[in-house]
Formats: sequence, structure tokens, C-alpha cells
Amino acid sequence: MPVEIKILAWGMILLLVHIFAAAHVKTKQYGAKWNMGARDAHLPPLNPIAGRLSRAEANYKETLPIAIVALIGVVLAGKTSEWTALGGWIWLGARIVYLPLYAAGVPVVRTIMFMASLVGLLIALWPLLGF
Repeated sequence: MPVEIKILAWGMILLLVHIFAAAHVKTKQYGAKWNMGARDAHLPPLNPIAGRLSRAEANYKETLPIAIVALIGVVLAGKTSEWTALGGWIWLGARIVYLPLYAAGVPVVRTIMFMASLVGLLIALWPLLGF
């Protein structure tokens, strides 16, 4: 199995971590009844940690499709290489580090990790651009 597919599988595990981390802190704030209900009620704003975890989840979901296209794309096109694997690992590693940094409210380093993840995506995506 190409390593790019393995990276995506770990990326899906990270997606679950994002989802459950955000849901856990929201449930701590709003209660189990809210979590198991229709969630129609107007609620007070999320506390800072819950808000940051929700935004981190949304950010991950915004860039995840790019990773999926890049990593599956190079596999389907037969253009996998050490570079596409490296790009995928950079993306995944930076995204793993990004989550606790965002949850803790660390400013500059969090942005650097986000930018590193984008560099990883570009490395993986490059062979599909035909350059």
C-alpha cells in the first residue's frame, strides 16, 4: 500500500480526534442533555477552549480535502515519490502539533505549524500540477 494512503488513514484518525475533542469540551460546557438532544436551543458563546477546539476542527476540515486530493491524486496518477510521502508526513505532523497549540491559545507557533502543513500539501500536490 502506498505510504500516501497510510498518511491519509492517520489523517482520518486525526479528524476523529478533532471532532471528539471539540464535542467533549462543548458537552462539558452545555451538558449531556444538549449533546444527546436536537441542539436547537440558543446557547451562550463557547468558552475559550471549546471555541478554539471548534475553530481548529473547522480549519482542519477546510484543508483536509486538499490533502485527500493531493495524496490520493498522486497514487492514482502513479506519481508517488519520496517527495510526495515527505509532503504528506509534513502535513500530518504539522496538523498534529497544530491542534494542542490552538487549544492552548499559543499564537505565533500555531500559525507557523499551519503554514508548515500548507507547505507539506504543496510538496505532495506538486507532481499533479505538471511542472
